[in-house]
Amino acid sequence: MILDPASMDATACYKILIGSIVPRAIGWVSTVSADGVANLAPFSFFTAVCRKPPMVSLTIQPKSDRVTLKDTLVNIRETGGFVTNLVTLPLADAMHHSSMEHPPEADEFELAGLTKSACDLVSAPRVREAPVSMECRLDRIIPIGEVGDHVVFGEVVRFHVRDDIYLDSGRIDTVGLHPVGRLAAEYTLVENIFTCPVEPEVVVSRQGRRMARLDGKPADWSQIAQPGWTGSGNALKG
Repeated sequence: MILDPASMDATACYKILIGSIVPRAIGWVSTVSADGVANLAPFSFFTAVCRKPPMVSLTIQPKSDRVTLKDTLVNIRETGGFVTNLVTLPLADAMHHSSMEHPPEADEFELAGLTKSACDLVSAPRVREAPVSMECRLDRIIPIGEVGDHVVFGEVVRFHVRDDIYLDSGRIDTVGLHPVGRLAAEYTLVENIFTCPVEPEVVVSRQGRRMARLDGKPADWSQIAQPGWTGSGNALKG
């Protein structure tokens, strides 16, 4: 199948992107409004972009009405800071709940039953339950594309790493994290590790096998096929 993006609308392109750029890291971003209301939302167009100074980027699209800017973007623009929090399996439900669209006056920490911890250098709180959080100072915001997307670049000015996963060698014990990533409009638990070369018998034993679902849904079930899916990156309510 050969697809021409020039002949596809934004939603059609989005479906191909999120289904083929997998798994995607989730930037679970906490911010605070100019009025002091905390906000929390996940973004899977998220990655590291520089080593020194350490920097990350996230791309934020409009809300499901395709026009209104998301609270995260408004808050970052107004306050100049944000925090990215690592999502692990015990936090998956809370993260998913925070991805639903709520009014600007809603505090997603409270709605998701999470604990705020004050940061050192930015006004936004971090998620206390997250094993890793990164305080970020806004570097720049770049409007991009034709449908209202914005790329946010932030300089990491503080790392908060839980003691039990910080090794003496100065690295993270990734084996103990149980991180959650994004697959299309669903999630994946990263629980397999390997190095190359891969033994041929391992490849053969897994040929033709579909991913195992942890939620009991049929193997061909898809969030994208459900009524009400908008392609805005928000979870469906209910």
